[in-house]
Amino acid sequence: MSVQPVRADQRVTRIVLLEDSDFDADLIQEHLGDLGDSVEILRAVGRSDYEQALRTHSVDVILCDYSLPGFDGLAALEMAIELAPAAPFIFVSGVLGEEIAIESFRKGATDYVLKQRLIRLAPAVKRALAEARLREEQRRARQQQDLLVHELSHRVKNTLAVVASIIRNTARHSVSKQDLEERLLGRIHAMSDAHALLFEANWTSTGLRDVLERILAPYQRKHARQIVMDGGRVDLQPNSALVLGLIIHELGTNAAKYGALSTPTGRVDVTWTAPLDRHGERRVEMTWKESGGPPVVEPEAAGFGTTLIRRSAGPELGGQAALTFPPDGVQFKLSFVVDENGHSRSL
Repeated sequence: MSVQPVRADQRVTRIVLLEDSDFDADLIQEHLGDLGDSVEILRAVGRSDYEQALRTHSVDVILCDYSLPGFDGLAALEMAIELAPAAPFIFVSGVLGEEIAIESFRKGATDYVLKQRLIRLAPAVKRALAEARLREEQRRARQQQDLLVHELSHRVKNTLAVVASIIRNTARHSVSKQDLEERLLGRIHAMSDAHALLFEANWTSTGLRDVLERILAPYQRKHARQIVMDGGRVDLQPNSALVLGLIIHELGTNAAKYGALSTPTGRVDVTWTAPLDRHGERRVEMTWKESGGPPVVEPEAAGFGTTLIRRSAGPELGGQAALTFPPDGVQFKLSFVVDENGHSRSL
């Protein structure tokens, strides 16, 4: 087997040439010079060389003589389909009758070029390469589409399950039809806002501050100077962003109805840091602190909103949360670990 060297910085087109005649092989390689310098030709003389080339190299094109001592072209085609199915297979032969040509195409050959007309060889290889690249792009596009459809189905199922839980629990804790409608619409709108934010980020990750600003936007318009945020960049994965959005919505709603945002003198401080802990992991510490509002009295029974705030941090964020009711203002503390890229470690 012979190899024609190429520069290391070039994108290589690797061609396996199965040809037992040295003279014909030289002619073929000369005509392949029209493809440019970035071509690597692996010359195989017999079956063992040919099989080794297909097994040990990533092959872009296969050129094969039809008549070979002890190894015919159709057998070489079958081996190519097994070991390098994506590589175009072109017969380069002195004689190739119509019946043989039809049979070779039926079995998967891409093209054939007569040795008497090697001027056709480079254009045939270029065309075969272009068609192969197009097929690969289409395959990847289909694969990506399948992944997106699967992911969309998964996300829709999860979202619907969350919506069903919200509806069920909101109805259980509502005291009237109007109360049910108001609470339910607020929670659905919070989910919608978080989804919109993730859509803008192409469902990859989104910043903690972005989630806070989007969910608290209705309250910020009314209480622009009463909501203060302070913290660095922390990225959240989609599920974590959705859960955090619901938590912040509940805190904001309660603050506007009963807490710091229900009076012009009240204030909400949302702060967060992301220091390294003693295990070398980056732990986000977020605090929601209300002040200046009406005196706080801890509710005797926890409603769905309070339960959601307290219980969501564990299963979704892999962290810990504490909701307390000191007299001077509600406080919520959330702690969870993010990875080295700043993404939340969702469970």
